[in-house]
Amino acid sequence: MKKIVFLFLLTGLFSCKKEAEVIENKIKEDVVFLADDKLEGRQTGTEGEVKASKYIVKRFKEIGLQPKGTEDFLQPFSFKPKTDPHKEVEFTKNSDSTITGRNVIGYIDNSAKTTVVIGAHYDHLGYGGEGSLYRGKEKAVHNGADDNASGVAVMLNLASRLKVKNDTAKIKDNNNYMFLAFSGEEMGLLGSNFFSKNPTISAESINYMINMDMVGRLKADSTLAVYGTGTSPIFKQTIKSNNDAFKLVEHESGVGPSDHTSFYLIDVPVLQFFTGQHEDYHKPDDDADKLNYEGMDLISDYIYTIISDLDDNGELAFRKTKNESEETPRFKVGLGVVPDYLFDGKGMRIDGTREETPAFNAGLQKGDIVIKLGDSTVTDMMSYMRALSVFDKGDEAPITVKRGEETIDTTVKF
Repeated sequence: MKKIVFLFLLTGLFSCKKEAEVIENKIKEDVVFLADDKLEGRQTGTEGEVKASKYIVKRFKEIGLQPKGTEDFLQPFSFKPKTDPHKEVEFTKNSDSTITGRNVIGYIDNSAKTTVVIGAHYDHLGYGGEGSLYRGKEKAVHNGADDNASGVAVMLNLASRLKVKNDTAKIKDNNNYMFLAFSGEEMGLLGSNFFSKNPTISAESINYMINMDMVGRLKADSTLAVYGTGTSPIFKQTIKSNNDAFKLVEHESGVGPSDHTSFYLIDVPVLQFFTGQHEDYHKPDDDADKLNYEGMDLISDYIYTIISDLDDNGELAFRKTKNESEETPRFKVGLGVVPDYLFDGKGMRIDGTREETPAFNAGLQKGDIVIKLGDSTVTDMMSYMRALSVFDKGDEAPITVKRGEETIDTTVKF
């Protein structure tokens, strides 16, 4: 009898070990590959983007996902570069003037009526160009470790975990899972836009969409922004009841500068996860060694728990939200700072300043909290932008910031 029990335990231990090997955490390994100089910044339509797409296909195959593109795991899309920034991009067939990007799509089929889309964009800025905040004279690769190798790595981790769960569970989940690595995000959400208009599954079968864009720099206070919390009535309760690790900053709107927007616009509930901007955003210094990998593990755990919790809720109700971006004032000048979008205190906290800008010349520093600009009191990001919108180039304005316990009055020249 003892031998039988021993063999049973040994078999159990072997099974657990085998399962653990299948879901080996490769988050850092994935980031390091995608953010390597050899991929030259993964700009859409370049050889670097092709190399990144091939790597993601390889990882999808290792995990055991089914292909769900139009060409195996790939969904190529071609477009003409925009000449008018106010017009939508024109998707077209290949010609001399087109650029081709590639969405990468993997699938777990649970024979369910509904599918959960889990996505992250894998393209970045190449050597800079439009969108870059780099002001150096030397040509430099923008590796985009946080933006957005981090999101792709967490997506791959979730794919591994959900595949093992569904392979070993006696009862299959009530949703299928689609994993979508988008290209063309940096050029205007092109990959997700193309997919939303040319889905490789029925658009009506998409239950909800989870997007991860810049989830690699969780700060010491564990602040995590979640967008789209108003796009389904169940979301707010779900993200709160499953949270024991983060200080959540919630945004209801389903519209924002990332790929979840494309799904919200076809009436799909969305959640977008984000750990905040930083001084290396859209610069060559966004490298793999600066990421918080323990934080990424926690975020993967959190999203996995949310997905599991939502599994028995059937098809989620969709709800339209107020478009916060429509309320954003237009302004002709900038202060030259990186705002801390995760700050939820009074004022606008500066997460970084750039050289030779109004803020830098006025002596403003990272960590300063702007509480007054001109005649306007600044209580949050929106009031800061309203205050900024009244100024023209060449204007001077008094500005008040809090630096620790000290209040500093100075003057900024735009």
